[in-house]
Amino acid sequence: MIGLASDHAGFELKEFIKSVLDKKGIAHKDFGAYSTASVDYPDYAHKLATAVLNGEVKSGIAVCGTGNGMAIALNRHKGIRAGLCWEEEVAQLVRAHNNANIMVLPGRYISEAEAELCITAFLETPFEGGRHQGRIDKIEI
Repeated sequence: MIGLASDHAGFELKEFIKSVLDKKGIAHKDFGAYSTASVDYPDYAHKLATAVLNGEVKSGIAVCGTGNGMAIALNRHKGIRAGLCWEEEVAQLVRAHNNANIMVLPGRYISEAEAELCITAFLETPFEGGRHQGRIDKIEI
């Protein structure tokens, strides 16, 4: 199961993401926001991060206007590796090299077509391990 979270600026893209996941037959859980009414992105980032860390969902996709706010809030959680993605190759690398467990998309700056490519890359790319694991081991302080 994939967890989803957005703020108001990412709401519409999050709704599109649900349709992509449905088309792929991938179960998902929406942690909000639930409309375009103004909200605070950390509230939803924290819900998603907690769900990933406690195993309620396998991984996540988050969306806010630029993606930066969500990424910053998500990465405050020990054990979360959230990567900002804006094109397919970045989404592949965030999984292959960084073993990201949450992908963050910039809702105001990415097309639905590119977002779909990113989603597919994120979900289908395995972590390469090896030298990359050593780097990941150095992240937590």
